[in-house]
Amino acid sequence: MTERGSSRFAWPVRRRTPPGPEGTAEDIAVQDIAEREAADRQLPPPDPEPMAEPLPRLNLAAFRLAALGLVLVLGLTIALAGVFVGGPPSVAELRAQSGVDDWTVLTIGVKDDQPGVAYYDTGSKIWTGFDVDIAYMIAEDLGFRRDEVQFYGMESEDRARMQATDADGNRVPVKMVIASYSITPEREAAAGVTFSAPYLYTEQSVLTLKGHAPVATFKDLEHKQVCSLSTSTSLSGLKSAEAITRSKNKVSECIDDLRAHKVEAVSTDAAILAGFKDRFPGEFDHWDLGYDATEAWGVNVGENPALRKLVNLTLYRSLKDPKDSRWEEAFKNNLQVEVKHNDKTPIAVAAQPDVPKPDIRDLPWEDVFP
Repeated sequence: MTERGSSRFAWPVRRRTPPGPEGTAEDIAVQDIAEREAADRQLPPPDPEPMAEPLPRLNLAAFRLAALGLVLVLGLTIALAGVFVGGPPSVAELRAQSGVDDWTVLTIGVKDDQPGVAYYDTGSKIWTGFDVDIAYMIAEDLGFRRDEVQFYGMESEDRARMQATDADGNRVPVKMVIASYSITPEREAAAGVTFSAPYLYTEQSVLTLKGHAPVATFKDLEHKQVCSLSTSTSLSGLKSAEAITRSKNKVSECIDDLRAHKVEAVSTDAAILAGFKDRFPGEFDHWDLGYDATEAWGVNVGENPALRKLVNLTLYRSLKDPKDSRWEEAFKNNLQVEVKHNDKTPIAVAAQPDVPKPDIRDLPWEDVFP
């Protein structure tokens, strides 16, 4: 509580002049009006009330354009995600995985004594044959020029080991084997063997000296000496027919034994024997066995599954691209020319085997598939 007569307000109470001779009621009223007008003149004028701006009109054209842009961006994002994220590997990724980009030379194991298939002429030092041309075809697609391909002669038992021999007799590892190597379940199960899709279909046959009695089945060679390649698929049929088999690592060794009358016949794939009949038509007879088994030749890439996909891609493109005639040229120049001297004995199927489409990401700029 405050003392009586004191004020609790923030500013003093205005006291009026009492009426008297110097201040009448009219004077007081005039004075009050004057004071109020003076006070009003001292106060700043109130701020004007802000005017509300009109709402902008919705631009439907701009809205539609923005929505279309958003849809395009989302579609592009989804498409790029499909290209770069997940899915099968691209060609560039397969090249990195296989190591191809780090190779300065492509080493390939082939046969060197099979005319028409793979043959090395020691005089001219030139490699020729169907397998050689298939090797060049694959090498080209891998980015190697012909002078960057190094061939090494290979014996049959070394095809699974991926080991060849150079001119000095040294063992040389190779990146792939293209050596009349038939695909079989037993070979596919072997360590270090990974086959491509087939690149040639042929069959088994028999070669004898000119004038030999006809040979229609393996049974016609019962109890007779027959030479074949070691690990050859012909061996099982010969043994079932109770022929006496002799195994060699090179077919030229079997031919030498045949010429020396050490064996009565040579049995292996028809595409191999046809080359000897073609080269020496007056010396040999080539017999069609009518054997049901088909020999499917494949490329062994060893323990390199990424390289297998790249090889299959070449075979697939060769088969599907109507502008790619490399396989047909290889067949015509090496095997088709042998038909004349081989009479009615089939050499090989004159059409490239079917190749499943490889599981490879088709990037727009790589032009993977035809």
